[in-house]
Amino acid sequence: MVGDLAGNEEKIAATMDWAEGEAADVLVLPELAVTGYPPEDLVLRPGFVDDNLEVVRRLARRSGRCTVVVGFVDHAGPDPDDRSDAVDRRVANAVAIMGDGKLIGSYHKVLLPNYGVFDEGRYFAPGDHPAQLWQIAGHPVGVSICEDIWIPDGPPHHQALAGARLLLNANGSPFHKGKAADREAMLQSRARATGLPVVYLNLVGGQDELVFDGASCVFAGDGTLLHRSPQFREHRFVVEVPTAPGETAEPCCVEPLLDETAEVYAAITTGVRDYVRKNGFSQVVIGLSGGIDSALTATVAADALGAENVWGITMPSRFSSEGSVADSRHLADNLGIRFDLIPIDEVYQGYLGVLGPVFEGTTFGVAEENLQARVRGALLMAVSNKFGPMVLTTGNKSEMAAGYATLYGDMAGGYNALKDVFKGMVYQLARWRNRDGEVIPQATIEKAPSAELRPGQKDSDSLPPYDILDAILERYIERDMIEPEIVADGFDEATVRRICSLVDRNEYKRRQAAPGVKITAKAFGRDRRLPITNRYRG
Repeated sequence: MVGDLAGNEEKIAATMDWAEGEAADVLVLPELAVTGYPPEDLVLRPGFVDDNLEVVRRLARRSGRCTVVVGFVDHAGPDPDDRSDAVDRRVANAVAIMGDGKLIGSYHKVLLPNYGVFDEGRYFAPGDHPAQLWQIAGHPVGVSICEDIWIPDGPPHHQALAGARLLLNANGSPFHKGKAADREAMLQSRARATGLPVVYLNLVGGQDELVFDGASCVFAGDGTLLHRSPQFREHRFVVEVPTAPGETAEPCCVEPLLDETAEVYAAITTGVRDYVRKNGFSQVVIGLSGGIDSALTATVAADALGAENVWGITMPSRFSSEGSVADSRHLADNLGIRFDLIPIDEVYQGYLGVLGPVFEGTTFGVAEENLQARVRGALLMAVSNKFGPMVLTTGNKSEMAAGYATLYGDMAGGYNALKDVFKGMVYQLARWRNRDGEVIPQATIEKAPSAELRPGQKDSDSLPPYDILDAILERYIERDMIEPEIVADGFDEATVRRICSLVDRNEYKRRQAAPGVKITAKAFGRDRRLPITNRYRG
């Protein structure tokens, strides 16, 4: 966990003891395991860096016969081209190599990613010893960190040329759907290119918006997959790796990769569980509307935290259908979560009464619609303040993209499980979760989506059908296609122009939204960063 130096030290020490008991030659732990990944601006605090170094020294003293490779933040030394007063503040993303009660040395990450969710160029100085080798159990071994292995001529390539017989790579590689297969294809190509076994060790768990899926793996020098750990589950494993030329080994414990829907569901569940618990909460509260988004959010929360730790509240207004209340209750019964009904009409009418002199002479519109959402948000936050559960918001990526959400209303809360999940995937996940029997009511899945903030309202009144909306959004957001390119793919020009305009105009809302699990390669916030005040329309 990021910043939990004592907890991380305890966990690392226990794993070192386990490795000694297994008579392992080398133990590889994740990138920045001592500090947690990514530590972000914590590394700008000298005290934090010093405290993490003291942890490394203590771990080195307790090391035994098994060589340990563990990630930490190291001092990088002065930059010869920097004449400022900050030359002694440079740090490196590093791994320590320790054994027999001492710190043998350290390797500094050479290739620092500075794209997408990564800002390592902001924090770290690059290492300058890509071909460095270490003697482990009598064999020359190359050690590298994450991005170092993604480039064909990166440090592992140079280590192989220098005579390495084994390549170790420590990682904090965040998840997005489909990445595990791409990652393994890359690793297999590195093993074949060098003719050396590759041991790839990845982090598991959630950190703010990021989720790390594990899936650590080992490839033989001919590209044979010898081991794959399960996704989204911490896993200790021992693998016999062939290091002599021509030596072969049989695959052992190759866990299957999850299919896309199962993978996304596991990522969301992991992200919710770790964000809630790591931030000191044990329970969550969710506004249940009878719609599919709140139903899926509640189901994910129950799977992540246990049904006893999930509280569903439905808050009907005069515009809510009877089916919405019934479907919410049905869902709560299926999940076994607490369920309460709090009608909001009296509170809503009170607001309208107070606003009456100001609103006089105007017609019912967006202000009156959004006021209902804001009443609900205030009630959920009141329950949170009184009893302590974190509020989970329920908006999906399609809605967040188009601004189909109410600031300080349904956007009010601590975390959003579906923030990076398009509406079409929401339906796919709901059906997948029901594969062994109904959990999310079928009526919820089949009904036309509606905010129910005015009589007879449907999402399709304001937005195109979700299959069309998602297809346009995927091109505009994920692929950075411009409007003419999207139109050329067969979409109506006026619809494309309108949707792209909605995305651009609602950047200010997304900046104020709760964090949520990163699922795609271009999530709002960490990946996609556009100015709020912006007149460019390309």
